[in-house]
Amino acid sequence: MDGFKFKTEPYDHQRDALKESWAAEYYALFMEMGTGKTKVALDTMACLFEAGKINSALVVAPKGVYDNWVKNEIPAHLPDRINRNILRWTAAKGSKREKQLTDFIIDKYHGIKIFVMNIEAFSTSRGTDAAEAFLYQNPENIVIVDESTTIKNRKASRTKNITRLQRLSKYRRILTGSPITKSPLDLFSQCDFLKEKALGFNSFFAFQARYANVQRKTMGHRSFQQIVGYRRLDELSVKLDTFSNRVLKEDCLDLPEKVYLRREVELTAEQARLYTQMKKLALAKFESGDLATTASVLTQVMRLHQICCGFLQPDEGEIQPLANNRLSELLDISDEVQGKAIIWASWTHDIQQIADALRDRFGPDSVATYYGGTPQDERQDIVTKFQDKDSPLRFFIGQPRTGGYGITLTAANTVVYYSNSYDLEIRLQSEDRAHRIGQTNKVTYIDLVSPGTIDEKILKALRQKIDIAGQVLGEDAKDWLL
Repeated sequence: MDGFKFKTEPYDHQRDALKESWAAEYYALFMEMGTGKTKVALDTMACLFEAGKINSALVVAPKGVYDNWVKNEIPAHLPDRINRNILRWTAAKGSKREKQLTDFIIDKYHGIKIFVMNIEAFSTSRGTDAAEAFLYQNPENIVIVDESTTIKNRKASRTKNITRLQRLSKYRRILTGSPITKSPLDLFSQCDFLKEKALGFNSFFAFQARYANVQRKTMGHRSFQQIVGYRRLDELSVKLDTFSNRVLKEDCLDLPEKVYLRREVELTAEQARLYTQMKKLALAKFESGDLATTASVLTQVMRLHQICCGFLQPDEGEIQPLANNRLSELLDISDEVQGKAIIWASWTHDIQQIADALRDRFGPDSVATYYGGTPQDERQDIVTKFQDKDSPLRFFIGQPRTGGYGITLTAANTVVYYSNSYDLEIRLQSEDRAHRIGQTNKVTYIDLVSPGTIDEKILKALRQKIDIAGQVLGEDAKDWLL
């Protein structure tokens, strides 16, 4: 890469990551959200192309992110001197679309061909076949999997299909800021895509036997094996170091600090009564052995969580609103906020209720919602308006699973979690929509928590997960959600 001319000047940590990894057959960029891992991947692509090593690239990213590669990241960072032919995958069918795809795959282009696909396409044979055909016809290639924890589930069809691409790829990269979101076992499939036996094991079960403590448990009339802890994490960390680069924002960027606060919200008498009843019912089922499936357990947890948020939705029937203090606490916080704020909520019911309340207080133009039901063609407009300091749009109310990926919301300096989920990746991703390159202000994160409820258990679980991840990645425990 000596003499390589960047389109956008890299930070020192980006330059170091590129220098260390650009020529490697396979590599993991474990760079924390907001540190610019996408730029490093695109600079890698450019370096390999100009060195005559590749002429094509397959980029795989989550649905909410892959558009950003086409619209923002590639134009921003891939040098203009490199001619490029870019095709964005779409599930839409038709003879015209199929011809466009076929022509793109077989075309002998004199620049670089970039095929950008969403991860969900690999759950289908059509998407998988298209990717394989592209790589087969264009063997001088690199495959980049962005947010690689989307392939951590070894049993998922998309994981299996993407892993198979290894045999057709010349270079491979995985990108994520949080490679471990549930347990160290998350690493196996991600690394297996990079290279078979990258971690030294022929199978997942051999990997698990080495790094997990497994005990046989009994629940009701059923007996099963359960992971009760992990071991040899220092050894695993050493193995990862041979083909990965870990970058933390605190180590490399002059970003302002994160501040974490809790606002306690007492349950109303009705909420407390329903919560106690639901908890007793769940315990009774558990003890009798009826609550023996993961789905049953998750259903009970979901209902307890709903009660804390101020509603209950039975298996069949309409949502039952509950008198609660959570919304009024949020409105108090909104009165205190200086500037713009992000509000994350897990439930569509809550998003709509919050939006209505904020519109009543601050005006109809002050609020935008961003969740699964938000039309695709409206999403970028919402982000653009929110980022515009002169826009009246002050409150971005989103569902973390939808809005927590691939967008920049640095106009906000306050982030409120109306509710949380057990998914560490979603939490970290959503946090860093505001805290990333471009942020100049301290960012305050506020969790609404009802003491003695599932709220506290969720935060405790997230805390434990991040500590385990830190052990594997060689990081000290962080003052996070304490």
